[in-house]
Amino acid sequence: MSESSAEAVVAATANVAGAAGAANWRRAGIAGAAIGVLAAGAAAGVAVERLTVGRGMRKKARLALDATGPYGSLRGTPGRAVADDGTELYYEIDEVEVAPTTAEEGASGSRRRRLFGRKAPAPVTVVFSHGYCLGQDSWHFQRAALRGLVRAVYWDQRSHGRSGRGRSQADGVPVGIDQLGRDLKAVIDAAAPEGPLVLAGHSMGGMTMMALADQYPALIRDRVAAVALIGTSSGKLGEVNFGLPTAGVNAVRRVLPGVLKALGSQAELVEKGRRATADLFAGLIKRYSFGSRDVDPAVARFAERLIEATPIDVVAEFYPAFTEHDKSGALPGFRDVPVLILAGDKDLVTPSSHSEAIADVLPDAELVIVPDAGHLVMLEHPETVTDRLADLLVRSGTVPAANVGGHGSTAQQPGR
Repeated sequence: MSESSAEAVVAATANVAGAAGAANWRRAGIAGAAIGVLAAGAAAGVAVERLTVGRGMRKKARLALDATGPYGSLRGTPGRAVADDGTELYYEIDEVEVAPTTAEEGASGSRRRRLFGRKAPAPVTVVFSHGYCLGQDSWHFQRAALRGLVRAVYWDQRSHGRSGRGRSQADGVPVGIDQLGRDLKAVIDAAAPEGPLVLAGHSMGGMTMMALADQYPALIRDRVAAVALIGTSSGKLGEVNFGLPTAGVNAVRRVLPGVLKALGSQAELVEKGRRATADLFAGLIKRYSFGSRDVDPAVARFAERLIEATPIDVVAEFYPAFTEHDKSGALPGFRDVPVLILAGDKDLVTPSSHSEAIADVLPDAELVIVPDAGHLVMLEHPETVTDRLADLLVRSGTVPAANVGGHGSTAQQPGR
């Protein structure tokens, strides 16, 4: 895409935003519409769809998918941790299901075995950290598959999901990956203060884990039994081209700082324009989330809902942290435990080459590049991700065997 065509996309998207009717929106809309540069590849598909499907029909289809899709419906025991700046971090715990013995069933019907005279050892806890503009529900399929088999903690990063808005950021302090690492430590202290840990992270969640390792090496050494790094990077994200030609990428990088500043300061107006250009953003999300053409429409809509739920000022607030992210020096802290590194071969956000670079530092890790998969590989190919996670849990001794059956498949829709 040439620089002139990139500018044309900006102008075209601004016109769409202007059509929303709010005069005030036009001022923020022109800057906010620069996001359309990244949408150039998606816009063609949206244009074709508009020729055959009316806007009202598309809206009805989205509402129908929202009503029938079970994704993101799984809930656990809620809890809250407090970060070092006072931000409340929301998490949920799925406990291990323990089947009673025959004698216990006869005595009480549901009483679990008790250990008298000594404390039962703390179980292994798998802590799942989600990515940028997502939430804990992005692990829906893996959660459905592993539920009851392992003790698991799912949490929402600051300013995402059900967690509180970052207090430091409300005071003007930029958010950084190191802060996210400290947030993860606060969640672990609250939800899993004892016992072995398995850390699983997608995208920003993997970076959060690296920041944890960088700041708390003793915790990694003493308690972490295994690590899963999914669609993530240890640095050099400023070099990612998002699947665009050089001229297009340069245009984006030139305008993005000013665009993000404008977006963050005009959040309410930008959200109106975001809704007005929902079709364009749906195409953008699909392009940068998935690698295959035949993604389940309900899963694609679920991804839209997750991303749409992230306020635009939060999107703007977090973005600069990624260009500064460099945690390659923290990776050796994971060398002594089983590690899974997994990425989609068509990931345009954190390309698989970044996972290969991590594997170069961790040569004993299992590296899995999933064919025909994009950035949200755990939603697009849940069976593959769940299978490799289950194998990691077995290899690390977390579970004696992982019988995940058909769970974690888009063909099944667990609502438990």
